[in-house]
Amino acid sequence: MTETNAAERPPLVFVTVGTDHHPFDRLVRWVDGWLASGPADRVRCVLQYGTSTTPSRAEAREYLPYDELEALMGAATAVVCHGGPGSVMAARWRGKKPIVVPRRHGLGEHVDDHQVVFSRRMAKEGEVLLVEVEDEFRSTLDGVLDGSVSLDLPAARADVTASLARFEELVDGLFTKGGKQP
Repeated sequence: MTETNAAERPPLVFVTVGTDHHPFDRLVRWVDGWLASGPADRVRCVLQYGTSTTPSRAEAREYLPYDELEALMGAATAVVCHGGPGSVMAARWRGKKPIVVPRRHGLGEHVDDHQVVFSRRMAKEGEVLLVEVEDEFRSTLDGVLDGSVSLDLPAARADVTASLARFEELVDGLFTKGGKQP
């Protein structure tokens, strides 16, 4: 088997639901639906699905060793993740602006809506691309593939040290004295 050159490989979309014990079936359905709508023949999509339903169209990985997760994020044209700070920052450390779909408490996807609060704040600051509805999810990924949606980070934000400092500021700003959310 011969190795294909990087220019001949299809773009990689890497999706992670994280490791929380709550299923995130909504995101798995969105990815499978998007792939079924046409891009499956022009993109490679790897989905780490955890306790969620196994995807039917994406390359399915229940869990990944951390080094493999890092490698996939680094190689990806687009990183899609839940709204957990660890996954968001893992993408950012690799110079990627993640597409974030926060888990929702009301849908049984998490214990509360902290991912919604965190993701909206990060999006307001331009640190992530927030997607909360399926149509927007599909159009965002289509836009990334056709070049009309950019996931580029501003040059000042691509630096890991600066990103970490900014992340700390944003997390600190989510809480008032006494640990209560605003």
